[in-house]
Amino acid sequence: MKSVFSAIVVAGAILAHAPLGSAADAPSPTKLVLSIDDCVRMALKSAPELGEAQADIDLTASKLDEAKAYRYPQLEAMALFGPAPGARREDFTRTDKSFKLSETTWFAGTDATLTQPLYTFGKISENMKAATHGIQVDRSRKEQRANEIVLKVREYYNGLLLAREMKELLLEVQESLDKARAKARKLVDQGSDSADEMDIYKLDAFTGEVSKYREEALKGEALALAALKTRIGLPADASMDILNERLPAIETAAPTLESLLDKAIAKRPEYRQIAEGLKARSALVEAAKANYYPDIFLGGLFSWAYADQRDRIQNPYITDRFKHLNGGVALGARWKLDFGITGAKVAAEQAQYNRLLSTKEFAETNIPLQIKKFYLELQEAENSAKASKEAYSNSKKWAVTALANFDFGVGPAKEIFEALQAYARMRAAYFQSIYNYQLALANLDYATGETPH
Repeated sequence: MKSVFSAIVVAGAILAHAPLGSAADAPSPTKLVLSIDDCVRMALKSAPELGEAQADIDLTASKLDEAKAYRYPQLEAMALFGPAPGARREDFTRTDKSFKLSETTWFAGTDATLTQPLYTFGKISENMKAATHGIQVDRSRKEQRANEIVLKVREYYNGLLLAREMKELLLEVQESLDKARAKARKLVDQGSDSADEMDIYKLDAFTGEVSKYREEALKGEALALAALKTRIGLPADASMDILNERLPAIETAAPTLESLLDKAIAKRPEYRQIAEGLKARSALVEAAKANYYPDIFLGGLFSWAYADQRDRIQNPYITDRFKHLNGGVALGARWKLDFGITGAKVAAEQAQYNRLLSTKEFAETNIPLQIKKFYLELQEAENSAKASKEAYSNSKKWAVTALANFDFGVGPAKEIFEALQAYARMRAAYFQSIYNYQLALANLDYATGETPH
């Protein structure tokens, strides 16, 4: 019997890893009845993973703003206030002037330097380019996480339907067993040769095993519902159920493998991540190389100081640091030379670029393999569903005939056991195939980058 009902607890088994957190919010007095699309929308709205992904986008956007800001003038200023020695014009030619604390005065001064970058050999433009492509990488990564969330929602939703289908199947088998046991007891009490106490023992044993698997199905149902609630952001005690009552039948024809591969190339977020990532890494390599060259800039200087008890000296060859006013503009070049530091940074960025090239090669090899795997699983599930549907239909007829014969006292109880076992096994296999088909569809949507709605 274990092999007969091995698929009954699949819904619970596949969800055993799901988080089952709860919130302190009070449950809504109105019961929510949600379709799978409703669950997807709620999951995407409440998913903390998408909040983290958006924070990554905002962080990269701030780096782009920082890179853009280097195109504009930069002002550096320093202001001073403090004591200064007094000085007069008549003291200019003296060489024996000594410092006297009583002649100390105060001074205030400001020095400001303004630099406007003119040409940096790519330091600014390449970093802007890298940040721009980095934003696209983070957006693709956010889309990938959204696709992963949708995949989990569809898995939990269909897992819940599978658990309920199995539960109903076991109830149906239980009812047939109860009717057969009642008839067997009646025949034994009447002294009929068609049934004996051993038949009743067998029916009781079979009934106990069915009850065991029914409890496991109930556990799987509860676990699937709890996992779905958690994934869509509802508290554990929320009053919620799903709209669908049955696993959806296989109606649409499967797409071709070639169309799925083409769709993945056009829509899969990982492909865009790699393409944009390579552009970003290439720009960072060029930005690192730009450090070999100087920065050309237009500079402006302004310096002012004032002291109360000092005379201003009007001499272009002499500057009094405590009392003056001067400034000017100049074309400048700033060049930082080092011994191996820049080369090491260029090598590090090149290594990251090469690493991403290897990732690209890995993705181009394994993504098509992943799609083919899910495609074959879809075909297998479709064919298995057709075969098991026909098998359980025939075994159902067998079970009905066996129960009717036993009821009329012309058939052995053994036929009931065998017929119900075959029916339960094939019916469970059919539900499992339908679930596998829906899961394969979900996996194909994820593998081809189907955007969730």
